[in-house]
Amino acid sequence: MPDEDLETNELKASVEEGVEHAFESEQAKRGWSVYLSLSTAIIAVFAAVGSLESGGNSNDAILEKNDAVLDQSKASDEWALYQAKGIRATVLSGESEFAGSANPDLALKLKGEVARLRAEQPDLEKVARSLEADVGAHNLRAGHLLYRHHRFAISVTLFQIAVALCAIAALMRRKPLWIVALAASSVGLVLFILGFLAPA
Repeated sequence: MPDEDLETNELKASVEEGVEHAFESEQAKRGWSVYLSLSTAIIAVFAAVGSLESGGNSNDAILEKNDAVLDQSKASDEWALYQAKGIRATVLSGESEFAGSANPDLALKLKGEVARLRAEQPDLEKVARSLEADVGAHNLRAGHLLYRHHRFAISVTLFQIAVALCAIAALMRRKPLWIVALAASSVGLVLFILGFLAPA
């Protein structure tokens, strides 16, 4: 009988040790999968925010470029009017000299018109230069917005790659793939932060 008790106690201890080892092994596997799931969800959130920021910056850059084109068109119109008034003033000046001796009243009237046209030119030039300055400002802002867009777009790509690697790591139960995914998402996070820090 004592031999049976000894074998039963050893068997019981062996079974308990096996169960405990299996439980610890299962806990370790479960612990890793919990971190895998949590990190995948966090990466997906960063990808969503990055995608939103990328699209927003892209749209704002397009609007800035449109404003630049519109202001450039207005500036071109002002310069065309400036030149037209200059040409008209030159033509009228020639006519006033030609008509000067034959018709002094007409010559005086033409000289008054020349003076009026020449007086209007500085205002037109001022407006045109102001519009050209606005074009430069719009283009600069669009450049900054496109830079931010690219930072966010690349970060979203890296986050999406990381999510895909996390999914493969979960399916194949390969922890090294998860580590590669975390590395990719870390690079994406750096670009994500640089996107916010870039001037707008």
